[in-house]
Amino acid sequence: MTDPAHDPSAATSEDPENQVDPVAVWRRAAPDAVLLDGFHALKHAVRFGAEVLVAVTADRAAALALADELAADVRDALAELLAEVSHATYASLVPRPHPTAVAALAVRPDRAGNLAKLAYAPRTAPVVVLDQPRNLGNAGAVVRLAAGFGATGVVTTGTLDPWHPTVVRGGAGLHFATAVERLTVDELPPGPLFALDPEGEDIRSLKLPDEALLAFGSERTGLSAELRARADHLVALPMRPQVSSYNLATSVAMTLYHWSATGGAPA
Repeated sequence: MTDPAHDPSAATSEDPENQVDPVAVWRRAAPDAVLLDGFHALKHAVRFGAEVLVAVTADRAAALALADELAADVRDALAELLAEVSHATYASLVPRPHPTAVAALAVRPDRAGNLAKLAYAPRTAPVVVLDQPRNLGNAGAVVRLAAGFGATGVVTTGTLDPWHPTVVRGGAGLHFATAVERLTVDELPPGPLFALDPEGEDIRSLKLPDEALLAFGSERTGLSAELRARADHLVALPMRPQVSSYNLATSVAMTLYHWSATGGAPA
């Protein structure tokens, strides 16, 4: 078996004197970098200004064909970044190979910069708060929704790392399109806090302000006592009797859509 560190296909230049070993770069950068898992994660990260340190693929021609089809705006940037390696080498670098056989490492956005974006006033879009979430994939889906609706950012409380590779994979790299951070309830940015709760006021009777914090409890236990005490308003989504709950991402989507349909989300 070829040693991935000496894979002859791992060069990004045809000039031997200027060859850079992407596997060596990857192994140096991996401990502190954000894993972009799959073509779409890399595409979105590049599109929204991520600093990509290294990008590899087991099939460069297929990856660039995808770029021609789905991401012409960043095709040239991807062509410059992507280095082809063997499939065995690619698979050795990631915890779970992606069907597109593309992966990259990027610099995590500066925390101070994200906090400044979250606290900036006046906000033109809400901040989504996930109160002690548990499911990594659900958290990623929420980041993707927040980016799509143009939310100011996504904040998590509790132990879940919103930059965990599984969350970034679920978010398709759109962490770079919004501000994503983990904070305590006491550290939440300013603004009226609307917390989703079955006992709250029907959301259809409300207009959610742009400066709102929209808080959602965990998938299993709902809102924490600490966040409930901090809430300015309890809000309920319409739900048929005897249906116990909605999926977290579905709840976030319904709430952001209500915000956008009642005056938010500028065209």
